[in-house]
Amino acid sequence: MNVSFLGAAGTVTGSRHLVTAGTKRILVDCGLFQGLKTLRLRNREPLPFDPHGLDAVILTHAHLDHSGFLPVLVKEGYSGPIYCTEPTADLAPILLSDSGHLQEEDTRWARKKGFSRHKEPAPLYTEEDARAVTPLLRPVPVGETVDLGGATLTYSLAGHILGAASVLLDADGGRVLFSGDLGRPADLLIPAPEPPPEADWVVMESTYGDREHPTIHPVDALTLIMRRTLRRGGILMVPAFSVGRAQLMLYVLSRVFASGAAPRVPVYLNSPMAIDVTGIYLRHDTFHRRTHEECASAFSVAEYVRSVEESKALNQRRGPMVILAGAGMLTGGRILHHITAFAPDPRNTLLLTGYQAQGTRGADLLAGKPHVKIHGRSVPVRAEVTTMDGLSAHADHSELLDWAGSSPRPPRRVYLVHGEPRASDALRRDMESRFGYTVHAALDGGRTYALD
Repeated sequence: MNVSFLGAAGTVTGSRHLVTAGTKRILVDCGLFQGLKTLRLRNREPLPFDPHGLDAVILTHAHLDHSGFLPVLVKEGYSGPIYCTEPTADLAPILLSDSGHLQEEDTRWARKKGFSRHKEPAPLYTEEDARAVTPLLRPVPVGETVDLGGATLTYSLAGHILGAASVLLDADGGRVLFSGDLGRPADLLIPAPEPPPEADWVVMESTYGDREHPTIHPVDALTLIMRRTLRRGGILMVPAFSVGRAQLMLYVLSRVFASGAAPRVPVYLNSPMAIDVTGIYLRHDTFHRRTHEECASAFSVAEYVRSVEESKALNQRRGPMVILAGAGMLTGGRILHHITAFAPDPRNTLLLTGYQAQGTRGADLLAGKPHVKIHGRSVPVRAEVTTMDGLSAHADHSELLDWAGSSPRPPRRVYLVHGEPRASDALRRDMESRFGYTVHAALDGGRTYALD
């Protein structure tokens, strides 16, 4: 059995792992490269394999850096099954369609304003391309073993977001475990990752391999930020990923208001996709910690904004209020229009609630950049820019070590993916010294590793 890391090697994006076992060719995750332009350009490169030769695609979860390249794969000829958990089968079509829609919108805007360097800019894929993925999705119950014909697949819960799972492949007399993105043991909504099953080889994420998350409770952290903003009469802008982060923020906001720690102000969830995903959270209540009633109460803290007209009207309002809108790294979406309207005002606050990949607007603002380029124009940012790292859906250094160390027996080898080089190397050193594991940080460039 061999594995080739075609993405998420030396970076936190573009997860694509090609497994070859005898005559079987299985792709684990099929994600978009995001962030730096040098990474995004890789989405335009020819596929290093023939899509017609794939026997199966297996998703760990629905986030675009793990699923967002599927429309291209299908457009290039793949027509086989795409295995996923039941919540992922509901979430992925929403994320993919939105991704295609945003690409078409950005392309139309670039043509209209003429700021693209391409004479005829074109989206990587369209909303119609994204919809072609849905008929191929094959939901798999967590814990059940599925025969792939020459290999078997078993999912175990990974935490992180609704429906995220680790993938255990059994083939060629060996077992390889793909952790997917691992969540946090004390996440307010999503249960802790299940301990890893016995495996010969482990492909493991390392996003926060060199960092510990803050210990401050998210309710306390948000209370402090809200109090500062509301004292100024300002507007709190929260770019939130539609899957996971938006729902968690609604829950934390409801807790802040219920405790009386900050005055209740209008809250707007300005993201049709996040609104749809919130409904999926309510339907799949066995996959998270809260009851249906608890979630329904928490999610009602916000007024839902669907139409473009309602979204534009928010920019004419004045504070205090809270606006949650996508996208989480400021790579697109309605939040950009709110930043254009409100970021020049020092009374307001821009709260970044998750990891900001290099090359994104969010990373630039965290680094102290005094302006941000949006739709071809430079927008001054005088608003307070702050973060809430305690909301991360990724396990930190200690939590990753705890998960790896709970394996029933030491794996023959561990490959670290989905991490910047410094993070992967820090985790590698500690796994080797603490557990005696043989650990390699996966190298970029599609190198093939023999699992023997």
